[in-house]
Amino acid sequence: MTPAFQQFQLAFGRHLRDPRRHPRPAGVPARRGRIYGELLYNNLEGFLLACFPVTRRVLGERRWPRLVRAFFREARCHTPYFREIPREFLRWLVETDELPVAVPPWLRELAHYEWAELAVDVMDAVAPAHDPAGDLLDGAPVLAPALMNLAYAWPVQRIGPDFRPRKPVATQLLVFRNDADDVNFIELNPVAARLVALLQEDTGAGRTGRTACLAIAAELAHPQPDAVVAHGAALLAELRAAGAILGART
Repeated sequence: MTPAFQQFQLAFGRHLRDPRRHPRPAGVPARRGRIYGELLYNNLEGFLLACFPVTRRVLGERRWPRLVRAFFREARCHTPYFREIPREFLRWLVETDELPVAVPPWLRELAHYEWAELAVDVMDAVAPAHDPAGDLLDGAPVLAPALMNLAYAWPVQRIGPDFRPRKPVATQLLVFRNDADDVNFIELNPVAARLVALLQEDTGAGRTGRTACLAIAAELAHPQPDAVVAHGAALLAELRAAGAILGART
């Protein structure tokens, strides 16, 4: 049998999540219970507002709080860490078929895009030994260890109160944390995104830039592989200048 204090905790938790459906447990004053519930909600919303400011603005004053209230009421988080609340919200948003408010078809991708910045910012990753000035073609390029190579159906980086797309536009974005611990975004074309994906693959000693470029040339059946290599060399140099590539493996 569940101890009395645990029964009380469960009953109080159900009431705090959904006071309309679950009555206040005996012994909890109405005013204090209401204040406690508001503190919990405001604390939860504060973490979400810090991560999803654009999502909040496009949903507006009515839909946003209804969405957060539903998350507070229905979601069952898989982690106790406060910094993981945005990820839990995103998971709930993606997995819930019938949300309490009507949302645009691109909203879930927009929320993922906003969450990616936080995810990369707190990502625990260490780069292998590398030479910042190393040869990126004949050496193995070392990507920034905190990095996400993302593909979206919508132009999420442009969405905001003043722009709401009507048609999908395939979008590839590279999100990374540079050696100054700043999070940056770079829009990539499909070939550049494929090059980054090949460099991300674990090949032991690492794939050289030239090998990755030649692999792309083969995938494209390009008649001039050397031209693909030359283009790839320029792209690798740009990524190093931006901080997405740290150098070549030593």
